[in-house]
Amino acid sequence: MFTPAPLFPGARVALLCTSSAVPDGRLAPAVAAVRSLGLEPVIYPSCTELHGYFSGDDARRAADLNAAFADESIDGILCARGGYGAHRLLPLLDFDVIAAHPKFFSGYSDVTALHTAFQQECGFVTYHTIMPTTEYYQPVDCYSMDYLRRALFGCLTGPLCNPPDQPPVTLAGGRVTAPLCGGNLSLLAASLGTPWEIDTRGKLLFLEDIGEKTYRIDGMLTQLRNAGKLDDCAGVLLGAWTDCPPEDPDRTLLLPDLFRELILPAGKPTLAGLACGHVLPTMALPLGATLTLDADAGTLEVIA
Repeated sequence: MFTPAPLFPGARVALLCTSSAVPDGRLAPAVAAVRSLGLEPVIYPSCTELHGYFSGDDARRAADLNAAFADESIDGILCARGGYGAHRLLPLLDFDVIAAHPKFFSGYSDVTALHTAFQQECGFVTYHTIMPTTEYYQPVDCYSMDYLRRALFGCLTGPLCNPPDQPPVTLAGGRVTAPLCGGNLSLLAASLGTPWEIDTRGKLLFLEDIGEKTYRIDGMLTQLRNAGKLDDCAGVLLGAWTDCPPEDPDRTLLLPDLFRELILPAGKPTLAGLACGHVLPTMALPLGATLTLDADAGTLEVIA
């Protein structure tokens, strides 16, 4: 897996939207926040367009992404936000051009669809990070900003550690070194049966989600299990499950029950409680890079 060149002070970065529109009043402070990191944002049309609940129609959003990769004056691409709709772009992307111009690419949530496609179709590492109009258009905790800077500037190496007061939880022991894949569970489940289906073979699988009832989490984990994705993977990392309550608190399975019943039977090292996902503070992850998970010790380390 190829690792694109890191960003640097003065780097020109495309600021674009691949999914939902930028909320009112957030674009200007987001641009200022990107500049405060020492980068020069180039605002693409999808940041200001609107098509229903999208940031412009599919053709506009895909055109921005294709153009940003093709433009040799652009050093990296920052997805302004997630939301919904990135997987609608996949048939419209020029993967040959993208593969020929690999560059720093970051975002999370709905951007999972693009992370997966770029790793599998184009063969380069991408970064699961907080986003300008979702988090750091306003002040964000030092932990999250430190991980963002490490990702941006090529320092996301070595141990990836939770905040001191948030120790991860070992669900199944074991130690494995493997490439990292995954992201938002909803997007990974939606990829099944498409040309861009998540390939977990021999990989560490990271999962997180937001705003889903426990029975929905159950259904999506069951879909991954039934598709062989949990048997195929080398290990599992479970991040934040934000606002994922049971539909009926008096008659439900809880998330730990789902993990025990659906994930652990595959017999893979599994670590829960990773500080990553729709949560602050949150770490950044280099998707596609090789990591070592020691579930017994509760540690995660970037190897290459």
